[in-house]
Formats: sequence, C-alpha cells, structure tokens
Amino acid sequence: MPTQRVMVVTAHPDDSEFGAAGTVAKLVRDGCEVTYVIVTNGSKGSSDRAMTSERLIRIREEEQRNAARTLGVERVQFLGYEDGEVEDTRDLRRDVSREIRRWRPDLVICQSPSRTYHLGASHRDHRTVGGVVLDCVYPLARDHLAFPELLPDYAPHKVREIYVMQWENPQLVVDIADVMDIKIKALACHASQFGDFAGLRRPEVASATQAGRRGAVGVLSTGSSQSAIFLFMSKSNPTNRPVVFDRLPISRRTGRGNSLTSVGVARIWPSRARMGC
Repeated sequence: MPTQRVMVVTAHPDDSEFGAAGTVAKLVRDGCEVTYVIVTNGSKGSSDRAMTSERLIRIREEEQRNAARTLGVERVQFLGYEDGEVEDTRDLRRDVSREIRRWRPDLVICQSPSRTYHLGASHRDHRTVGGVVLDCVYPLARDHLAFPELLPDYAPHKVREIYVMQWENPQLVVDIADVMDIKIKALACHASQFGDFAGLRRPEVASATQAGRRGAVGVLSTGSSQSAIFLFMSKSNPTNRPVVFDRLPISRRTGRGNSLTSVGVARIWPSRARMGC
C-alpha cells in the first residue's frame, strides 16, 4: 500500500528542515500529504541578548510556517511546550497520540531518542520527543484503552512505518540531490537561527578515493552549525560528483504482531526497504 499521509514530529521549529527537509520535499512531490507537529515553542533558541522569549516564539512560529509552505507541507501543529524543558509526561504522550489519531499518518518521521556524538542532533528535547513519539506510535495511539478521554473524537490509529532521524549507521539513505535547492530555501526561512546564512554552502568532496568506497559524510555548515545532509559516493555514482542525501535509519514492523525492538536497528515495518514514497 503506497504512503499517502506523513507526519513529522520534532522538538523545535527548524528541526524538521535540518533533519529531513529533502525527504519531506520528495514525499510531497510524490503526492503525500505531510503534517508537521512541533512540540516546543522554540523560546530559548537565540544568542541575541536583546531577544525576549515572547518575541522569539512569534518569530520562530512564523519561520516554521514559511519553511513548511516552501516544502509544500499541508499543515503545522504547535503543541506549545516550553523549549529546553520537555519531559516525558502523560500530557505530552496524550497530545502526540492525539495528533497521530487526528491526522492518521501512514508514515511517521521523528528524532532519535539516543545520544550521539553529534551533540546538536541529540539535544535533550530531541531525545525526549523522539522517545515519546515512538511510545505513541506503539502502543498508545493504537490502543483504544490508552487515553480514553480522547474517544470518541480521536479513534485509535495504527502507523504503518517509522523513519527515525539518525546521524550514525543509518539503515535508509534518501537521495535528495534533486531537491537540495528546496531544502536550502526551507532552511533559509529560519533566519533567526543563522548569524550568516550566506555562509551556508554545499559541502565538497575532493575525490571518490578520499571519500572511500562506502562514502563520506559531508555537511552544510555555518560556524559550528551542521545540517542533516550527507554525501555518499558509490559505484552507482561513477562521475565522482557529490550526491546529497538526508540520512534516516528506518524502523520496521516484523509482521509478528506490533512489537518494537531497538530503535535505529530494528526493521519493524514492512519487510522491504524503501526510498521516498
């Protein structure tokens, strides 16, 4: 069954663009309806000493809506939790389960619940939200006895597939070379997060030899900021030109019930790997 509805759940405004904007652009192009759910209000994301949290919330919400519009995302839902203070609570699990039941996605894309060597990618809020989303996909959004207060308005829903954003050892690599410009335009919408967006440039790889047979990781960078964009060099790319990818490990359902095993390693949902829709 083809993927028709996609939900991307992330902690902050801009997380979806850094982590999966290329993949989202391809899904939209393939006819998928994409919903964003942003858990926090983004109120802490500024180094400008003159900025206030109240003003920043408004700025970042507008930036996120503009970025989503650039990608063709159908809607953006803000849950309004405090930036930097997200906890795995019943309220948050209920709210995320409600959004899954409301929009009934076939595919959910979320952040990793694990700490990685890339500290920016494993912000505390990212890890907390990633774990909550997985708990909601299985079993909370699925089971009618979970959050009975959501019934009858929000009927249980079973998500068919999950992509977990991953910076290390992914199981799925999505080629986004043909939508790279859209990703950059979406990132540019988050002006409050860049001191010098003009400093963002495409990563360069000197040669396939230096990159190695398996490929090399590259990043879009400005100062110490890095995006979830990777270079992959392989025999399928004989010209030695860089090919740009979003990097996402795919979790899959085994077909033996709905049990989840270790995230980022398990193949929990259908048996064949897929790219895009």
